[in-house]
Amino acid sequence: MTVLALPLPAIAFPAIDPILVEIGPLAIRWYALAYIVGLVLGWLLARRLAARDQVWGGASPITPQDLDDVLFWTTLGVIVGGRLGYVLFYNPAYFAAHPGDILAVWKGGMSFHGGLMGTIVALVLVARARAIPVLSLFDIAGVVAPIGLFFGRIANFINSELWGRPADVPWAVIFPNGGGVPRHPSQLYEATLEGILLLAIMLWLVKAGGLRRPGLAAGVFGIGYGLARITAEFFREPDVQLGYLAFGTTMGMWLSFPLVLAGFALMVNALTRPERT
Repeated sequence: MTVLALPLPAIAFPAIDPILVEIGPLAIRWYALAYIVGLVLGWLLARRLAARDQVWGGASPITPQDLDDVLFWTTLGVIVGGRLGYVLFYNPAYFAAHPGDILAVWKGGMSFHGGLMGTIVALVLVARARAIPVLSLFDIAGVVAPIGLFFGRIANFINSELWGRPADVPWAVIFPNGGGVPRHPSQLYEATLEGILLLAIMLWLVKAGGLRRPGLAAGVFGIGYGLARITAEFFREPDVQLGYLAFGTTMGMWLSFPLVLAGFALMVNALTRPERT
């Protein structure tokens, strides 16, 4: 691993090859690996929670076998929804002129909010097919989602993408494609807020009996992610094709506001209903 030379006080950016392993035409990228690891670890934690009746206040409404199907369909929802979200929210003009690039996911361009919508559709379909309470399925997804968010943001940092705004803080980083100026490592801020901190909150909620109130964990996740993303957007450079929107806001902020409101609605609904027994 080589390190780019740069003046203090910026931190040297580790020049990590975005391709982890390359065998002939087959290339495994850090970004793809992050998706795989996040989904698999989330699935394993979800299976563990589904097998513990005590955290549900009675018989678990979901079996570990149900989650095997959930893994496949949520993976599909994340990929399809994430790509379509990026196309529609972040660069519709370009893809309208170059529709063939919509399928070129290896060139980058995924939206969390689009992936979330794809995941919601997948979870609703699985819940209906297997007669699972949809709010409980949302809850378990909300608990494990920060794992995937953490690995995804680390992959963003390795890829030197989605970097932050210019900064003079001691931990600023000069990214190789960031214009040669020190910038906030906003990917690491998001990995901390959306990944580590939010996962700790969700696990604490499980321990406190949050899964006994259907919809509560999903609501807390919506609020937690939305606020974490809005906070991180103050340090993250907006997408160049969009720039700043009204009142100095960004697209990430606008897409996160409804998520916070939906989270509050789910939380209030859960707290006004009796616990599962």
